[in-house]
Amino acid sequence: MGTFGGAMKNLADVLNDSVIWQIVDIMSALFIVGIGCGVLAIAVLFIIDSTQTKHAVRRNYPVIGRFRYIFEALGEYFRQYFFAMDREELPFNRAQRAWVYRAAKGVDTTVAFGSTRDLRPAGTVTFANCPFPTLDRNAAETALIEIGPYARKPFRTASIYNISGMSYGAISKPAVLALSKGARMAGIWLNTGEGGLSPYHLEGGADIVFQIGTAKYGCRDADGALSDEKLAALAAHEQIRMFEIKLSQGAKPGKGGILPGSKVTPEIAAIRGIPAGHDSISPNRHPEVDSIGELLDFVSHVREITGKPTGFKLVLGAYDWLDELCAEINRRGIQNAPDFISLDSADGGTGAAPMPLIDYVGLPIWESLPVLCDTLERHKLKSRIRVTASGKLITPAEVAWALCVGADFVCSARGFMFSLGCIQALQCNKNTCPTGITTHNKRLQRGLDVTDKGERVRRYAERVTQEVCVIAHSCGVTEPRRLNREHARIMGPDGVSVSLADYYGRWADAAALPSRNGISRPRFGADAA
Repeated sequence: MGTFGGAMKNLADVLNDSVIWQIVDIMSALFIVGIGCGVLAIAVLFIIDSTQTKHAVRRNYPVIGRFRYIFEALGEYFRQYFFAMDREELPFNRAQRAWVYRAAKGVDTTVAFGSTRDLRPAGTVTFANCPFPTLDRNAAETALIEIGPYARKPFRTASIYNISGMSYGAISKPAVLALSKGARMAGIWLNTGEGGLSPYHLEGGADIVFQIGTAKYGCRDADGALSDEKLAALAAHEQIRMFEIKLSQGAKPGKGGILPGSKVTPEIAAIRGIPAGHDSISPNRHPEVDSIGELLDFVSHVREITGKPTGFKLVLGAYDWLDELCAEINRRGIQNAPDFISLDSADGGTGAAPMPLIDYVGLPIWESLPVLCDTLERHKLKSRIRVTASGKLITPAEVAWALCVGADFVCSARGFMFSLGCIQALQCNKNTCPTGITTHNKRLQRGLDVTDKGERVRRYAERVTQEVCVIAHSCGVTEPRRLNREHARIMGPDGVSVSLADYYGRWADAAALPSRNGISRPRFGADAA
């Protein structure tokens, strides 16, 4: 026993002298200090909460009440994983996002055991397959479309699904590079957004649409007015194929773009021609465009200076003016028409927009697109003015619907953001995007590998086009641009579907209806009092 006791004493002496035992002693002391600091912090918070007067919950429930704000902040992240059903989340549900992710990764996009999509609600769109679908051997290549036949350098493309405007500054350098590289590989165009032309748009080698925003970023003089010299210098870039004058966008119609000062780096300031570190807020419209005549003059001026197709982008609210626009075009001659109109939806996306505008102003694309296409058709301008549709059209079915209604092209921003890895974290306006897409934080940008994401952009664009072709062939046409309103149906409130041709054919003449600015739906001719 004495020998055993001596052995244990010797072992204790060794442990007391060892580094491990000293570390354990230090960690124990730190643990006790940590508990003490925690208790002290709780006591301080208790006093602060119980004495402050701004927050009733914290005053009535000191310390514990703070968890409400934590759970509220975390809820928007965890809801999509644990609580939301596959098809109920907004702005994009899990089924939509999952399809884009799989398409971008190049993995199987098929599903099993039937659709989870409810086909019964009114407004549900389906496609009318024919008994003798197009055989693969009879399928045709997507037709080339010419934009700007009266421009000195018209643009011809077979692309169907392109990348909508996202400014460098609103999105990061690696994001722009990946989009540009992917667009080049897929043979589609990339819109610069209103933030001007960056070197990264050009570096990827894509066809580019230069967007002229209300602040004229990248083509403005010292006073913020349009600079013809800078415009001509931009047009000298072979990659820039078209110019798009932005009148409005879906997320904030009637208000200019917003870029937080935290994102206005010296580089972005130089590209845009604005002071670094300050919030960049564009005017709510082009000061020199105050009427239909001035809009056409502006379009013609830009086309004359650049020699390239020029059109404009807008979200429709009031729409009776479209007939006046078309009448003025026919009076002047079709060579004076805009070469294209890019139509955004009231639910278009952005990094920062006032809630009243993003939620309540403008018409959604399902309502505005047929109004625009029908107006152009009525004035025999549909083949002269190309129509591009955008606004939450991120899956093949949505793209095919737009083609059926009358669009020549479809563009998306958020669909391609998903292809880059966007997880819908809703942090676009905070410079804290966890996937590196909408942040200038170098640590967060590190996660966005340009080579890998460029391939994802390519695969996503190609898969959308491929599966739009599958829908077209199922409907019995040889290529997607031959889809029309007879090829799609929409469910009515009585549980019976009608073709889009019948559905939209019931609409009264848009020019005869008072403008509702998107607050209520247009009346149907059969329902008018």
